[in-house]
Amino acid sequence: MSYIDYYKILGIPKNATEKDIKKAYRKLARKYHPDLNPNDKEAEKKFKEINEANEVLSHPENRKKYDEHGKDWKHAEEFERAKQQQQQYQGSRQQQYSGDFNESDFSDFFESMFGGASRQRSRSTMFRGQDFNAELQLDIKDVYASHKRTLTVNNKNIRITIPAGIENGQVIKIKGHGGKGVNNGPNGDLYIKFNILNNTSFKRDKNNLYTTVDLDLYKALLGGDVTVDTFNGKVKLKVKPETQNGTQVKLKGKGFPVYKKEGQFGDLYITYNIKTPTKLTDKEKELFTELSKLR
Repeated sequence: MSYIDYYKILGIPKNATEKDIKKAYRKLARKYHPDLNPNDKEAEKKFKEINEANEVLSHPENRKKYDEHGKDWKHAEEFERAKQQQQQYQGSRQQQYSGDFNESDFSDFFESMFGGASRQRSRSTMFRGQDFNAELQLDIKDVYASHKRTLTVNNKNIRITIPAGIENGQVIKIKGHGGKGVNNGPNGDLYIKFNILNNTSFKRDKNNLYTTVDLDLYKALLGGDVTVDTFNGKVKLKVKPETQNGTQVKLKGKGFPVYKKEGQFGDLYITYNIKTPTKLTDKEKELFTELSKLR
């Protein structure tokens, strides 16, 4: 029945706070949990050691006894008294990831120092299921309007609604669709990351869209009408006379849907790119020459 260094097992210093203990415990419990390491005896052993360390260090009274007598526990007269005091903790608060254990799951050191009361508490504790992570690739046109889609996660079909306006790289949480909880513990959650492909002529910046429209020199100088593409159709615009290259116009409400705000849209910004005519005829050259003389 050799001395067991519970601080070393959790990888924390002896002056660790309760928050440090809880954080270290949860991190290691997830890593070595039997559900994530099936048929791995070493992981199972490590998981039991982690839980035993947490049983002691997460309770102030237990930790105090351990800190005072742990190294010289064979010579401490307080242990019998500690067993009696430990009875007070049979109904104490539950800890996530403690799991189900029988008498053989605790070391002789633990049994000698703290008795069996904590073991009784552990049998009924429950822990939350594992969170799942998934990626979903969509075309930008797919997220212009809300729609439903069926996903298959761990051989289970899940029907979800994808809201219009979701952004590239955005992550949403589907509550309760992760791993199954143990001992009636809550299920984990499903986190979905969206990869949005954009093969259109529109550049998206949050809710606004940007595009470039070619304008011939004559229409730029004299003005007129031009038909341009928006994301969901065509519109006719009136071009002002003497429009300069690089001029930007805004079409209000013709951008992308605002995420989870039904009926609200960003704006579409159009930049005019004036095209200089090429392969001029002799007559056109003559006219442009005359025009240059007028200027």
